Parts: sequence; structure tokens; C-alpha cells
Amino acid sequence: MLREIIIDTRLRQEFVDITGEIESAAAEFGVLSGIICVYTPHTTAGLTINENADPAVKGDILSFLNEKIPLRKDYRHLEGNSASHIKSSLLGNSLFLIVERGSLILGRWQGVYFCEFDGPRKRKVYIKAIKG
Repeated sequence: MLREIIIDTRLRQEFVDITGEIESAAAEFGVLSGIICVYTPHTTAGLTINENADPAVKGDILSFLNEKIPLRKDYRHLEGNSASHIKSSLLGNSLFLIVERGSLILGRWQGVYFCEFDGPRKRKVYIKAIKG
């Protein structure tokens, strides 16, 4: 029970809502009770759970990260994307979500986001089910 999804990001930085893909995978896997692990194998991208009712929240998060971790600084990494690596490390590259009665347990306003920090790129996200 593993699903790979491909995300074609369009911007240098963006949050892509992947909640629907995760819910679809849980249903396809027949998970009534268990855990869904979501993982991305990229060092300049991340995953997070946050509000999905007001799109301004995504922009606020990116604005804060960019203020605290600017694109240009005296970084030593030669590729010029150290800020993206730092943001990825802070947000993390995996999430564990509880499934009960066939539904993800998320807060009323929550969604799951793939966080692009070094795009545009073709990215992978893996969804794995652990039935409980």
C-alpha cells in the first residue's frame, strides 16, 4: 500500500494542497483505522499541516520564512539554494496522519500542504498506509 504522486510546481515557492490526494489514497487502500505516512524525498521541499480556509495563511507563512531566511545571504552552499534547504529542514519532509472510520483526523480548518522552496520542479510525494 504505497502511492506515489507527482507534483509539478510552477513557482519558486508555493504551498500545494495535497489533502485530497491523501484522502483518496486512504480510501483506495481501504484504511478504516490506522496511520497514513506522507513523505517527500527532496531536500528543498517540505510538508506541513495548516489552515486551508484562508489562502492568505500560506502567503503569510512564506513571507515570514523569507524574512527570517532570505534567499541571498553569506551562505556557503555553492548551488545558491541554501535558504531552501533551511526551510525544508525546519518544516520537515514527513507527516503521520491518523485515519479513523475511513477519514483523516484533521482539525476543522486544516489541510496538508506540499511546500516548494526551490521550484519550479517536478516533485514526488509518497503516501503509505499502516492499517491499525
